[in-house]
Amino acid sequence: MDRRIEPLLATNLPAELAALAADTRVTVRRNGPPRPDGACVVYWMQRAERGLNNAAVDCAVNLANELGLPLLVYFSAISNFPNANLRHYVFLNQGLPDIEADLAERNIAFIVRRPPGNSLENLLEEVNAAILIGDENPCREPERWRQVIAKRLDIPFWTVDADVIVPSKLFPKAQYAAYVLRPRLYKELPNYLHPLKNPQAQYAWKRPKNFESYPTTSDITKDWKKLDRSVGPVESFTGGSRAARKRLKFFIEHILANYDEKRNQPTVDGTSRLSPYLHFGHIGPLEIALAVDAAVKKNASLTKARDSFFNELIVWRELAVNFVKYTPAYDSVECAEPWASQSLSEHARDRREWNYMLEQLERGETHDELWNASQLQMVHFGWMHNYMRMYWAKKILEWSPSPAVAFERAVTMNDRYELDGRDPNGYAGIAWAMVGKHDRPWFDRPIFGKIRYMSGGSTGKKFDSTGYIQRVREEAGTGKLW
Repeated sequence: MDRRIEPLLATNLPAELAALAADTRVTVRRNGPPRPDGACVVYWMQRAERGLNNAAVDCAVNLANELGLPLLVYFSAISNFPNANLRHYVFLNQGLPDIEADLAERNIAFIVRRPPGNSLENLLEEVNAAILIGDENPCREPERWRQVIAKRLDIPFWTVDADVIVPSKLFPKAQYAAYVLRPRLYKELPNYLHPLKNPQAQYAWKRPKNFESYPTTSDITKDWKKLDRSVGPVESFTGGSRAARKRLKFFIEHILANYDEKRNQPTVDGTSRLSPYLHFGHIGPLEIALAVDAAVKKNASLTKARDSFFNELIVWRELAVNFVKYTPAYDSVECAEPWASQSLSEHARDRREWNYMLEQLERGETHDELWNASQLQMVHFGWMHNYMRMYWAKKILEWSPSPAVAFERAVTMNDRYELDGRDPNGYAGIAWAMVGKHDRPWFDRPIFGKIRYMSGGSTGKKFDSTGYIQRVREEAGTGKLW
């Protein structure tokens, strides 16, 4: 299925509203003027779960102020979100009080509902919404929800691309590789690398008596019978915008200076570790980039580190979003480039010295202690070092009966254990490692064909692999990531 959305031109709107709809971050999914007797504007928050530095909130505030209406932000706790488990929901839940507090400072109401009373359409009718604002999300199921909602509503519906720096719609087709997208991104970057204004809502929403809203400090998963609780929460990360900003501050003050040198050293705290917060939208990439840029303006010696970090935060992350947006089979082996698909097919019958079951992989029970350590890091801490993710995925390809099974296993474990799983970055990373996406052909070899190869011997020589293995095993019992 082609999931691309053809943007609509906002029609029958006053000039001020038409200007908001014309913003490059905005996609008009259902056209028309706001309901004339509407009592509020509703922002359906899902991907960008934060009350500050959120372009979707800003769009909704500006729209509400122009209409002379209050803004209501609605979060629907979905008990069956695809592949989500208790680990993910606890982290999400920890962020809800921060959202409520930050929105309250902007004179904005925050409503949380749980099943069975969490129908978006019912909420819109209940509050007599004039227009609905939502988040963009390129992943398959959330995009399907938006398409369905757009057809069923009788009020306008706009979505805002709030979790990339350069709006995705500026690149209307799949970008082949980072070297192709990089100059195009950086050409646009000066137009978007500016602080958001965080405007104040001028009109307060008066909550009706007995209006249903679940307390943000309560367990949103209470009594959910079908929720997968087998993967528990981790102590290594605490959700929420405040925790995200605390980590960002620590990264800039203590890690950034040596980022280029230490980011590929799994034994040290040398990366931002902001990916879980980016996945849940507790912090946005724009806020991170501006903070890092501000540090460089104070200390020019950080320039090289900033450039290296921006390559990860902006180029590779937004390439991943582009990949998922324009590749329907982004989470299966079918996403492979033709050269990679042909090469893997030619080696499909190659003998595998090791052929593990999924359960053995999940438990980290292989002959390769370095791989086992990376798997245990993910299982116990909800996060795996970026350098190890490449090695981790490639060995799954080597130890599985086929590339299709390998890809499925990597996606299953990534989405199950990683706090930043179920995310474009994860799918793009697996596709790069296993089926050569955004890469080039390399020397032909057994099993891998022309897919870039990583051996345990060469990988282990690039850092203190013995120390990494030992540290993962020692720290796994404490739950506290070094």
